[in-house]
Amino acid sequence: MMGTGKTTIMEHLNHHENVMNMFHIVISVAIQKEWSEIGFQQQILDQLVVNMGSADIKKNDDVCHTIELEKIIGVHDMQKCKVVLATRDQAICKEMAVDDEIEVKTLSDVEALDLFMEKAGEYIKNFPRAVQVAQLVVKECGGLPLLIEKLAKTFKGMGGNIQRWTDERRQLQDLMNEEGMRAVHQVLQFCYNSLDSNPKKDCFLYCALYSEKCEILVRCLLECWRMEGFTHNDEHEILGHLINVSLLETSGNKKIVKMNKVLREMALTKSQERENSKIVAMKCEELKEPSNREKWTQANRISLLDEKLQNLPENLNCGNLFTLLLQRNKNLIVIPNLFFASMCCLQVLDLHGTGIKSLPSSLCNLIGLKGLYLNSCIHLIGLPTDTHELKQLEVLDIRGTKLSLCQIRSLTWLKLLRISLSNFGKRSQTRNQTDNVSEFVSLEEFSIDIDSSHQQNNVSRFVSLEEFSIDIDSSHQQNNFSSFVSLEEFSIDIGKELATLEKLTSLKFWFPTVERLDSFVMNSRPWKDFFDRTSPAWEDFSFRFQFAVGGQNLTCYQILESFDDPSYNSLKFINGKGGNDLIRKVLAKTHAFGLINHVEASSLSEFDMENLKDLFVCSIEGCNEIKTIIDSTGKKESVLEILQHLHIENASKLESIWKGPVLAGSLTRLRTLVLLKCRVLMEIFSNGMIQQLCKLEHLRVEECDEIEEIIMRSENSELESNQLRRLKTLTLLNLPKLTSIWTHDSLEWASLERIEISICPMLKKLPFNISNAQKLRCIHCEQEWWEALEWTNDGFKQRLNPFCAFTSSTG
Repeated sequence: MMGTGKTTIMEHLNHHENVMNMFHIVISVAIQKEWSEIGFQQQILDQLVVNMGSADIKKNDDVCHTIELEKIIGVHDMQKCKVVLATRDQAICKEMAVDDEIEVKTLSDVEALDLFMEKAGEYIKNFPRAVQVAQLVVKECGGLPLLIEKLAKTFKGMGGNIQRWTDERRQLQDLMNEEGMRAVHQVLQFCYNSLDSNPKKDCFLYCALYSEKCEILVRCLLECWRMEGFTHNDEHEILGHLINVSLLETSGNKKIVKMNKVLREMALTKSQERENSKIVAMKCEELKEPSNREKWTQANRISLLDEKLQNLPENLNCGNLFTLLLQRNKNLIVIPNLFFASMCCLQVLDLHGTGIKSLPSSLCNLIGLKGLYLNSCIHLIGLPTDTHELKQLEVLDIRGTKLSLCQIRSLTWLKLLRISLSNFGKRSQTRNQTDNVSEFVSLEEFSIDIDSSHQQNNVSRFVSLEEFSIDIDSSHQQNNFSSFVSLEEFSIDIGKELATLEKLTSLKFWFPTVERLDSFVMNSRPWKDFFDRTSPAWEDFSFRFQFAVGGQNLTCYQILESFDDPSYNSLKFINGKGGNDLIRKVLAKTHAFGLINHVEASSLSEFDMENLKDLFVCSIEGCNEIKTIIDSTGKKESVLEILQHLHIENASKLESIWKGPVLAGSLTRLRTLVLLKCRVLMEIFSNGMIQQLCKLEHLRVEECDEIEEIIMRSENSELESNQLRRLKTLTLLNLPKLTSIWTHDSLEWASLERIEISICPMLKKLPFNISNAQKLRCIHCEQEWWEALEWTNDGFKQRLNPFCAFTSSTG
């Protein structure tokens, strides 16, 4: 039966202590309905590590087909290997002649209620009626963990409205009259039906256009929701709700989401029942079947994302179509001339990554089109002459194409335009052109990728522009002064025109000097209001920005990218001097800050700690005068409370990360700490600092010549055993004086999964044992160093041997 927890059990096998003691290697393979022997073998190869031992366990999850193990994976001697498979079909177990069958039973009533309470939140214990409803709800779930978890989060989203809990429970009871998979789908439909608005339901169903394997880019998804009319400035709230109730999945990276395959099946079914929501997700071979022509006629949204599409039908009746996704079909070279003729209602057309060279004249029939994605169509050179008929077009992405700005100059009503600098054409031509970006009066977002040609042009044509961004590709290096001057001239000219765009609310741009940034912000209405601290805009500042200021080469021009969230405001300050009042002011609204090659700063504190309170990401590189990152001497309040990532590189005079008392609350959300080429740094965790790092997940220390201890005993004599309980990866490279990570094995490395140690000749012992590092599964090191390590338990070393990938000490 679906939903009993088979997949969860299989996942837990990876980290179960008994399994790790019994087997050297555990390989996990997920088998799709449409599977291949090669794909199956590739999954295994991707997980293998060198020097694997003589015994291993292979886990095959969600098996839908009989697998000839001897033929596919070479399992001949079952005494040296165990295979565990999970399936809903007991017949498969019989066909594969399994030795033992274990039925995954449903939860008891007590277990089910405990799980519901855990997922719904302990607060419901304060509402006796809520507990009573919860007891009734879990009875309807038949002890299936999948359903209990989904329902618990659905009810949690209803808050303390007990009457609604009661009403929804009655509806659920009416649904639970079927067994097996149909019951699961019925309950998932209940979770869908419990969404409290039509926009939330529409947004959820829209995600079913993407397969369960597909990583859905959040930025584009939200744009499509807006263009379809589902959202009105509340798309982030809706997305968050869908994630919170487990209808969409995220791995922590806020740039992408996914939809579970079971939920997608339900969503595709549900879309057929909802007016104007019919979704058709086809494979390319299905296009050849005449019976599927009817699907095109009835469909409101069509997805063909399998990367194998080569041809499209000549003529279709698609008068009800709102969204058509054809992206990443690189073998799609030609679109038939009349292909778009009937698609008068089409609002979103995604062709990015296809092999098309031109677009047919019927494109101009799309009078309702709002979004057109052509990015990465590297062969695209032409557009129809009547593109001015696309009066509703708001979003256009032509990055990475061979189109020129002249070819879209008539679309002055665009709100979001993403282009590459090469789209401006040759400089000699653009000097005499009037295709000014500022004439696009409706533009809200403007994005430029600076690629192989760094030419000058104007943006004044796009007068409605609200969002503008300029990306500079470091792969196209500039090695002569004249090229740099032309790029600087381009930035100055564009910057002046951007300041005149009154609707601009988002900007991604490089300013060659602080003075150029100052000129922009002093002439830009939202920034002028922001700098007036008496204005309401000071607190309600909504301008999104990604700025790079200064620089002498393209590597420095690159906009600082957020680790997690593309909506972060970022500032990259290059080759600066002093603290600079303007930089301090911009920092007050910055989430990601890069300080590069600053020639004077001795501490980040010089930019005023109050201005750093919103930082999530901080990167410091090539700042040769910096001696400490934070100087909290005389401070009474915690600092960098929400900082998540700290990266320090080429800080030749850095002596410490923290100077002065580390006040409670400082650095408590830090997840990543990277130290590279800090030649005189002697201590990493000063007194009291490590106690604040309860969420640290990744630590990397490389080419820090004076480091002798990662955690200094003299500074950290009273550490709690679970101090670094979240640490997942530890990387130590080229540390010639390192003698100790921690002096003994008293710490619990409960989450540690991977270590990489190289060229640390003085390190003779590791602080890990069989009980404090149970998840350690990947070790990259030199074989000679590994063999020379001192161990208190040789058995633990033997258990770790299969996880070693030996590397060369040279490099």
